[in-house]
Amino acid sequence: MFYFEKLNGKTVMKSDLLKNVDHFFTTRESVIKTKEEALENLAAENKKMFCEVLNLEPQNFVNPSQTHSANIEIAAPSKTSYPECDGLILTNKTQGIFLNFADCTPIIIYDEKQNIGAVSHAGWRGTAGKISSLTIQKLVREFNSNPSDLKALIGPAISICCYNVGEEVLEKLLSTIKNPEGTFEERNGEFYVDLKEINRRQMEEEGVLKIDVCPYCTVCDNDLFFSYRKENGTTNRHSAILKLK
Repeated sequence: MFYFEKLNGKTVMKSDLLKNVDHFFTTRESVIKTKEEALENLAAENKKMFCEVLNLEPQNFVNPSQTHSANIEIAAPSKTSYPECDGLILTNKTQGIFLNFADCTPIIIYDEKQNIGAVSHAGWRGTAGKISSLTIQKLVREFNSNPSDLKALIGPAISICCYNVGEEVLEKLLSTIKNPEGTFEERNGEFYVDLKEINRRQMEEEGVLKIDVCPYCTVCDNDLFFSYRKENGTTNRHSAILKLK
């Protein structure tokens, strides 16, 4: 179950599914990613706070260059640049990783037995490219993870209530899962799709059964999270953060 807590007076979101790893979903209060001058000082202050809380050197708090791809890399202590990368696997304790979102679906996956994890960014393109599945497959292939040992969080994102897409996009999304029933609705000739549920089913089909899905919608709950759609292309982002203990 997802819940809010205060971190140095700033609201963050966590899940009780993950107990042995540091993880956060930031909110408007705890924003660390923005291009808006009015929020730059707050974001810098919050980023410093997370580095202190997680005992990280600033250069070891790593964010890949997201491009709505399905590319996944493995974080390395000697490396801080990850171009065209929308999934990052963390195996070391010296780095923390974060990816940024404003409607797209945040995915955190954690292997409790091996103490390794990943954060992935699943917008419609990433979801159509099955980045959730690919992240799990890479954990299995590269680190011998057992899908039954994995736990996954699907964070705050635009929900089926607010996410309408064209028929071509809908078809691409539905083709990624065996049973699309219950993942979309047609209203007044428009298609509304549930990206969270599609990602959940993709991971379930890979054998991951311990999945916590955040009920918050970034459009409906825009007072808590940023929404690219509702805020006309805002550059502000909330983030999914992971640091191994």
